[in-house]
Amino acid sequence: MDGNLPLSDHCVVVTGGASGIGAATVQALTAQGSHVVIADIQQEAGIALAESLGPRALFCKTDVTREEDIVAAITTAERHFGPITGWVNSAGVIGAVGSIMETTVTAFDQTMAVLCRSVFLGIKHAATAMKAHGGGAIVSVSSIAGLMGGLGPHTYTMAKHGVIGLTRSAASELSALGIRVNAVAPGGTVTPMTAALTGGDSALISEAIRSASPLGIACMPEDIAGGILYLLSDAARNVTGHTLTIDAGITTCTPQMGFHTDSPQVLLHAGQRSDQEPQQA
Repeated sequence: MDGNLPLSDHCVVVTGGASGIGAATVQALTAQGSHVVIADIQQEAGIALAESLGPRALFCKTDVTREEDIVAAITTAERHFGPITGWVNSAGVIGAVGSIMETTVTAFDQTMAVLCRSVFLGIKHAATAMKAHGGGAIVSVSSIAGLMGGLGPHTYTMAKHGVIGLTRSAASELSALGIRVNAVAPGGTVTPMTAALTGGDSALISEAIRSASPLGIACMPEDIAGGILYLLSDAARNVTGHTLTIDAGITTCTPQMGFHTDSPQVLLHAGQRSDQEPQQA
């Protein structure tokens, strides 16, 4: 990430901060001078990351589906680093996969708890803490599966649409309190979660993502972290209720069908081609 954002001495909690996009966000924040609490259920990885980053980072074991754990993460952050100014909902799973006709209610509930309830709890309690100190910024990780169908499993897609809906709804209430609420919608990104789709083969998932990218890029967690840092920072002070799509144009660019590379001409009615401009009616 080029340049510096005004994030020095901020206090930010990052759920799911021990790996993937969350870990990249934690690393980027500490590099910018923020204090960060890594709120994650992955204790070994979270402690190791915090220790590698020094006194600006702290691990707090957190099950993001439990309200008391979310509250504890805020308490930990404020006890060690002062009032929280930022919150990132990054914890995620792929969750239930398979046909809608065969997905169990148990699998559905488990997936929604991690992907949706955790975001509700994060926004609820982060906003409560921020209100007491005059404002802050909240960013949630959605997905391009939250923008259109067919890009993820059914329950995942439903949950990620819900993240975007709650982002907009919460922003409409919390703006009056000086609290900005935004989301990012990553496309395919090389993380441990996506690598699990290929049996843990990060090279294979990297090539799959690169080949599907209109820009020919294997998106990395650092690419998403850059967008999250922007939305947390005062550089985005006039941005709320927004979902920043970071997908190399997948949701806006269809595959080229010759229209851009064919010889100059005008396609008229059935079977007729012309190299002349059509006449005005």
